[in-house]
Amino acid sequence: AASSCLLLLLLPCLVMTSHSPPGCKIRITSKGLDLVKQEGLRFVEQELQNITMPDLHGKEGQFHYNITQVKVMDLQLALSDLHFQPQQHLVFNISNASISLRFRRQLLYWFFYDIGSINASADGVHIHTVLQLAKDEAGRLKISNMTCNASIARMHAGFSGTLRKVYEFLSTFIVTGMRFLLSQQICPSLEHASLVLLNSLLDTVPVRNYVDEHIGIDYSLLRDPAVSTDTLDLDFKGMFFPRAREDQELENHAVEPVIKETERMVYVAFSEYFFDSAMHAYFQEGVLAIELQGEKVPKDLEVLLRATFFGTIFMQSPAVDAPLRLVLQVSAPPRCIIKPTGTSVSVSAFLNISLVPPGRPAVQLSSMAMETKLSAKVFLQGKALRVQLDLRRFRIYSKQSALESLALFSLQAPLKTLLQLTIMPIINERTKKGVQIPLPEGMDFTKEVVTNHAGFLTVGADLHFSKGLREVIEKYRPAPTTHTYPSSWPAEPTVDPRQL
Repeated sequence: AASSCLLLLLLPCLVMTSHSPPGCKIRITSKGLDLVKQEGLRFVEQELQNITMPDLHGKEGQFHYNITQVKVMDLQLALSDLHFQPQQHLVFNISNASISLRFRRQLLYWFFYDIGSINASADGVHIHTVLQLAKDEAGRLKISNMTCNASIARMHAGFSGTLRKVYEFLSTFIVTGMRFLLSQQICPSLEHASLVLLNSLLDTVPVRNYVDEHIGIDYSLLRDPAVSTDTLDLDFKGMFFPRAREDQELENHAVEPVIKETERMVYVAFSEYFFDSAMHAYFQEGVLAIELQGEKVPKDLEVLLRATFFGTIFMQSPAVDAPLRLVLQVSAPPRCIIKPTGTSVSVSAFLNISLVPPGRPAVQLSSMAMETKLSAKVFLQGKALRVQLDLRRFRIYSKQSALESLALFSLQAPLKTLLQLTIMPIINERTKKGVQIPLPEGMDFTKEVVTNHAGFLTVGADLHFSKGLREVIEKYRPAPTTHTYPSSWPAEPTVDPRQL
């Protein structure tokens, strides 16, 4: 009993632990699904037009028939619907569609032999498909299962020639067989399109890739997608990692992003953890340091350093005229703070000032601590999330004594200018490339609007297809395999055809 009570007490903690908060979250709304439906419908039309059907042949009394080279000539998908279905499903319906066919006929009735083509029409075609979405082992969104039902209400075959009346009377056998084969072929075609071709499109979504030569990002899904009647929400890990330590995990203690809006096609939310992990990865790679020496040190700053408090130190140095070296290095991983009023980054660093006599060891003059606060402008361009930083507050103080800190007061303004004119452009050049948002190839954002919240920010946008589904799928289409018909279809004709 005691152990049962303990388990009940620990259960809420275990549930909270298992629910890792996402660093990045994407919501697709019904408006976004409408755009996907338009592009998807064109793709479905192309797939159904490529249906290949087995030959149909048989014998009914003195009537022998052989139907070959069946081709879909035209489709009219008048009524279609794509909508969300809780918990993890997409439902795609096509109603009252028509499919026009053309095939080659070889017919023998008593002593009458005929060969030619027949035009047929399948009307009242209804297709109901349900796609189940899930996270695969790699953390990528996939269509894990599909159920499909297809039916044809009516089918008509048009005959011509002197035996037209006879053929129309006997065509019941042909039409019935063609109707059965066509209805049986629709779902396997859509199943292949979904589980193979559309999943190859989802394979283009970046899951774990490199951002640059220093860091990478993990966009693996934390759990299966959450589907409501109006939205589909995807929780991504959204963690950057140093390339030298790819298996390293940074625990997420940030606020979980919450998306409430549904007005735009898509929303992307980023927590403070998303940005903190990037800066933590860069810090661990040791790249948050800049060195300026000799001619790279701005002349105005060098003159000021030699003429102020440091003049006394320079005079005491054995190499007063030696080149100056400034080393600016971040002392701890920077922290991102997101508030409704804006986004900022707090940075702690130290600045070492040294003389570098040629052929002799460097002489350190001073080591100053720095605390800065940068304002961050986050924006989305195409599929790249970019950040532009600007120096907002700056303070330096001596690590040796309060007296030296007082003497450094006159250096506040010139050092701030040094950061603004020399250091910040270098940093912004590094962040200019940005990082890709996990969307499939050929799909981009437009009309982006960034909104800040407490602990996270959201980007609301519309979607745009820069490439068609067919173009991307053909690029990544899996190697063709031997086509096999479902076991419910006869591999051989039930009745031996007569050689006509």
